[in-house]
Amino acid sequence: MKVILKKDVEHLGQAGQIKEVRHGYARNYLFSRGLAQEATAEVTAWYEKGRQRRQVQLDKQETQAQTLCEKIAGVSLSFSRPVGEGGKLFGSVGKSDIVKSLKASGFSINKEAVRMESTLKEAGEFEVEIRLTPKSFAKVKVNIVPRA
Repeated sequence: MKVILKKDVEHLGQAGQIKEVRHGYARNYLFSRGLAQEATAEVTAWYEKGRQRRQVQLDKQETQAQTLCEKIAGVSLSFSRPVGEGGKLFGSVGKSDIVKSLKASGFSINKEAVRMESTLKEAGEFEVEIRLTPKSFAKVKVNIVPRA
C-alpha cells in the first residue's frame, strides 16, 4: 500500500514522502496516529503542488535547529544525586531530567529529541545526544555528582 507521510516517522521517512508499507502497518499505526494518509491520485497531486512550499519551510526549520544545536553544544548539565555502595545512584537521571535542566538553562526541546539508550544510574560524566532533526544534533555533557 502506498502512503504519503504527513509527519516524520523514524526509520520510515520524512513528511511529504511517498512510501510503500504493509496494509496492517498503515491501517493500525500510521493512519490511526495521523502520521500518513493513503496515496490516491488526488492526494498525490495535491502534495506535489505544495512540495516547493514545504521544502522552503523545511529549510527554515533546519537552519533554526542548526543554530539551536550550536548553542546547546556548549552546555554542561550537572545533577546531584544520593549514591549508595559501588557508585550506584538511588534512582536515575533520565530524559525528563535532562529536558527540565535544559529548560532551566533557556532551551526548550522535546523529550523525544533526547537520545539515550537507558537512564544514567551511576555517578560520573556522560555525553547525551540531542537530535532536533535528522541532520541537526548536538552532544551535551551530563555530570552526575554523588551526594551523601
